[in-house]
Amino acid sequence: MSLSVLSRKEKEKVIRRLLIQAPPGEFVNAFDDLCLLIRDEKLMHHQGECAGHQHCQKYSVPLCIDGNAVLLSHHNVLGDYRFFDYQSKLSFKFDLLQNQLKDIQSHGILRNETEYLRAVVLCALKLYVNDHFPSGNCNVLRKTVKSKEFLIACIEDHSYETGDYWNGLWKSKWIFQVNPFLTQVTGRIFVQAHFFRCVNLHVEISKDLKESLEVVNQAQLALNFARLVEEQENTFQAAVLEELQELSNEALRRILRRDLPVTRTLIDWQRILSDLNLVMYPKLGYVIYSRSVLCNWII
Repeated sequence: MSLSVLSRKEKEKVIRRLLIQAPPGEFVNAFDDLCLLIRDEKLMHHQGECAGHQHCQKYSVPLCIDGNAVLLSHHNVLGDYRFFDYQSKLSFKFDLLQNQLKDIQSHGILRNETEYLRAVVLCALKLYVNDHFPSGNCNVLRKTVKSKEFLIACIEDHSYETGDYWNGLWKSKWIFQVNPFLTQVTGRIFVQAHFFRCVNLHVEISKDLKESLEVVNQAQLALNFARLVEEQENTFQAAVLEELQELSNEALRRILRRDLPVTRTLIDWQRILSDLNLVMYPKLGYVIYSRSVLCNWII
């Protein structure tokens, strides 16, 4: 159906759905392409603002405020398209299309024991992220639900290589309640890769986790939490790489089942396998180099 025969409400629904489906790092490209089709600047601007706000929360878009990393998520949303940063104590709007902060305002926070714990956990998490991610970002937020205090730790790293026709994102979220003796940590690790040279290949891998942590004091809790995140993400990464290797081997076997020409010469299989690996693995997207973002995927 042509867009010209759709009502305005139908157009809004279609535009927003298409923009929300944009892979991480490709929102602006998707918006620009839709502008060429829609040719309605006012409609596109409004829908771009709404969908961009959702995109930022979905993919933990990183910002830098006063030299500190800020990850946008639904946990630091204030309403009216505003976000809040605990480090700088600022609230703001973020224009994803212009990559610009807007309407920045001061926003006070309650200084209590949970806030001090949040700062300690953030320090421990930064040490882990700096050691394992080439350009990773992390943030620790706090939230009160029915008089119960929770800390939410978010990690993000990405590699957007549109010139090489691939993008990749690694992100994780870890939540635990502030309890005096024992607390349960729930986490989710998410990896997405998009390869769009010759084909349009999307890969999404995720895992949910639950673990318990003993609470001795703030410093020990922070260290144990960072160690837990490191162990779980290392295990997840190793499992993903193993699956990718199996997939690579299976693809290689299928390729080598083709009929071979009769040349009456000795075939150097070792050299052929090495050449194939050189061709295949750069496009593999293992995401994050030393812990890094599984980014290039195999085709």
